[in-house]
Amino acid sequence: MVKRDIIGLTEEVEIKGKKVIARIDSGARRCSIDKKLAKKLKLGPIIAEGSFRSAAGRTKRPVVEEEIRINNVTLKVLINLSDRSKMKYKMLIGREGLRKGNFLIDPLR
Repeated sequence: MVKRDIIGLTEEVEIKGKKVIARIDSGARRCSIDKKLAKKLKLGPIIAEGSFRSAAGRTKRPVVEEEIRINNVTLKVLINLSDRSKMKYKMLIGREGLRKGNFLIDPLR
């Protein structure tokens, strides 16, 4: 049996040595971070510009590749930069990022 790291719907994520509370969203395909937070953390360089679908429609967003740590598991993920200023969580971890780890999401945690 494969051991899995159990995570909740929100998790403390370490990125560039800083800790950020991120929303774990298995319904979202990609990872996303607020543009202002990305600038503060000095993320980059921008490696691509992608077209992303959200509740607001389709938008083009810059994409960076960064290492993040969730529960002592280091992952290299693609993160799109978006305006999350009106959202409670400034970072979102989607399926593509979660797939790189061996996580089990426990909504009660």
